[in-house]
Amino acid sequence: MQLPEEKKFFRIGEVSRLIGVEPYVLRYWESEFPQIRPVRADTNQRTYQKKDLELIFEIKRLLYEEKLTIEGARQRLKQKKEKAAVPDAGLIAEVKSDLKDILKALS
Repeated sequence: MQLPEEKKFFRIGEVSRLIGVEPYVLRYWESEFPQIRPVRADTNQRTYQKKDLELIFEIKRLLYEEKLTIEGARQRLKQKKEKAAVPDAGLIAEVKSDLKDILKALS
């Protein structure tokens, strides 16, 4: 996926061309995946950010390449989010230890 570096916001037509699906598909996915929430511009037109495009690319991959259903893709995204939200216990212990060392040095 190559996105223009200088652009921060994309309209639905641009996203449609970049992703390779029709605008009505994007609007449908918005209704099925609560994670996709484009901001509305003053003209009431959808504006997507790069993080939205990355999510839409992932949804397309799950639906078209892995042949998952909408519900299956929804579950996969939920699992991925849960995995990302759980920090590594070893990392937490290491950070705590480092913070205690800093506290001792400051005392």
